[in-house]
Amino acid sequence: MNTPLVSVVIPVFNVEEYLKKCLKSVENQTYENIEVVMVNDGSTDSSRSICKEFVNEDSRFKLFDKINGGLSDARNFGVSKSSGDFVTFVDSDDFIDNDYVEYLYDLLSKNNVKMSICQHRTVFTNGKVEHHFYHGNEKLSSVKTLERLLYSDEVDTSAWAKLYSKDLFWNIEFPVGKLFEDISTTYKFIMASEYVSIGSDEKYNYVYRSKSIVNRKFSLNKMDLISMTDQMGKDVSKKFPLLERAVLRRRVYAKISTLNQMQGVKEHRDIKNKLVKQIRLNGFKVLGDSKTPTRDKVALILIYLGYPVYSCFWKYYLKVKKGI
Repeated sequence: MNTPLVSVVIPVFNVEEYLKKCLKSVENQTYENIEVVMVNDGSTDSSRSICKEFVNEDSRFKLFDKINGGLSDARNFGVSKSSGDFVTFVDSDDFIDNDYVEYLYDLLSKNNVKMSICQHRTVFTNGKVEHHFYHGNEKLSSVKTLERLLYSDEVDTSAWAKLYSKDLFWNIEFPVGKLFEDISTTYKFIMASEYVSIGSDEKYNYVYRSKSIVNRKFSLNKMDLISMTDQMGKDVSKKFPLLERAVLRRRVYAKISTLNQMQGVKEHRDIKNKLVKQIRLNGFKVLGDSKTPTRDKVALILIYLGYPVYSCFWKYYLKVKKGI
């Protein structure tokens, strides 16, 4: 084949209910020169058997087994086993459009960059679909891409829905044992790329599961979101001081997001009170920033009115917007 080899890395852990749909969507890619690196991260259900079926039917599928080490460890392992010139990640409970790889590769190659991004849909288990559109295809500098990421302006931190040149992984790894691992890595990939190509089309389908590791009930390790966002902020501000306002918005957003994770949790009141205090401390600066998303401004105003008021509105949002 004249096209470069693209490695599709898929960490797999106890997702038998979703796995076949995921793997079938990868198998049906219009871009045929792919290798599918499935990393069985110690599954105890039938996930490994499902992976084996695809290995037996399609030579592009490869299966590697390892002791459970978490998503970051599985991704790092998968990259180390990959042979492609380019790498993309697909989570094993999600699925992709048939032209996902082709779309990302075309974006990357036509703009001669090391990283490309497409948009995604959020698919809820109740059948609702939330769309995430981007207006216009663009080739952005790393600093402009980071600014959009920090403002959640149609560029997100997810590891998936992106295509990377393999050499970007020489000095960047996912943090083992941490939640929200892509917070710690996506900005590094962007900083290591002089330019990033961003497409307007949705090609990745993120399946929202309330029982997934990130969405399940609050635990103290979910504080990783704040610590890793703070580290991202320090690194970005050091290289691009003009992005300090954007960094502040992202750090406040991380605290609001963590507060949302604590909805209905009776424990850790000290942490909840501390978060509210920190949000209020920096909230007026974020409110005064014209680039701050409207949803953030509404959340901040409600938090200033009192946490019980904000909590009621957040419950209403979850019920109406997401049906949960």
